[in-house]
Amino acid sequence: MDTSPPSETRLSAPAALAGKTVISVDAMGGDQGPAVVVAGLALSAKKNPDIGFIVHGREGELAPLIDKRKLTDRCVIRHADDVVTMGEKPSSVMRHGQGSSMWSAIESVRDGEATVAVSCGNTGALMLLGMVRLKKLEGVNRPAIACLWPSRSDTGFAVMLDVGADIRADAEDLLQYALMGTSYARNGLGLKRPRVGILNLGTEEHKGRAELKAAHYLMAEAAPGAEFEFVGFVEGGDIPSGEVDVIVTDGFTGNVALKTAEGTASLIRDFLKEAFKQTPLSRIAGLLAYTSLRRLSKRIDPRRVNGGVFLGLNGTIVKSHGSADATGVSAAIKLAFQLAQAGFSDRLAARLADAMEIRREAEAGAPGAATGAATGAAQGSRASG
Repeated sequence: MDTSPPSETRLSAPAALAGKTVISVDAMGGDQGPAVVVAGLALSAKKNPDIGFIVHGREGELAPLIDKRKLTDRCVIRHADDVVTMGEKPSSVMRHGQGSSMWSAIESVRDGEATVAVSCGNTGALMLLGMVRLKKLEGVNRPAIACLWPSRSDTGFAVMLDVGADIRADAEDLLQYALMGTSYARNGLGLKRPRVGILNLGTEEHKGRAELKAAHYLMAEAAPGAEFEFVGFVEGGDIPSGEVDVIVTDGFTGNVALKTAEGTASLIRDFLKEAFKQTPLSRIAGLLAYTSLRRLSKRIDPRRVNGGVFLGLNGTIVKSHGSADATGVSAAIKLAFQLAQAGFSDRLAARLADAMEIRREAEAGAPGAATGAATGAAQGSRASG
């Protein structure tokens, strides 16, 4: 077991993984245990020779798993005794979690050893540790979690945020989500001018809560300078339509929508399996349709788009599902690698800084104009219900 001081072990990681894009992985946080996480690392390593890992957790458990998968030349183990459980309160993790694998994984990003951290662990604790240890980007009020949503667009996905970082969001927060989501769509999906919409209960401008109407005004005003196309309000059915690339909402609504979609996808897969097992003829039909059914199953498989990205921090964190299997872990690592290769953290910080400067210049040119208009929109919306 590695008993050397953390400062000494950290120095060895960059040298051992020279020439690799390094991902920091919390191997202990998921429901399935470290064996599944290491299996996911093996899948990623097999597909990508340019990736390396700093793996955080109990060395006595991790070393045999990594050796069995023949990953010793791709992994540096960072020993951490403690594990953050799914039921643990984030505040308790902040007070007592310094020896945990989650804390250690975030520290590797903070210290510049790794570009992105990946964890299957407790979402609330991961977000709180990220905010405290990595700090929020300048100008960000509330970080957000963004996820990729299967859609009919050319890329096959849309970006949705927030999906659970914070249940509240005012108009300014939603504008920042739009800017962060736009940057993610550019770097994660390769879109030059993403189409941005606000999730609402209708597409008409008079519908929705006051903060949504105020955000509508702010996004329409910001869109030309921020280089995105604002499409206005969108409904739940528009999320997979291919007509919008970035869907902005508060964390409560986004999380409910995400969990509902995942449950529905799983239900459809189960219903299809049951339908093709009903009679001998249906079994024959299932065999004839096997290739198409596999393609459909892959398209709606939540594991293959596993990975929520924490946006608004000085560093990138990818949150994998706690129940993720090896395929899901591999998908989260693939996303982390893509963002690391794109220099996503630096680009996001630059985009937010530019947007803040544009807002400051606009407000200096017409004192109170932007905030006054937003406040007026909010007041008007309250009056109209």
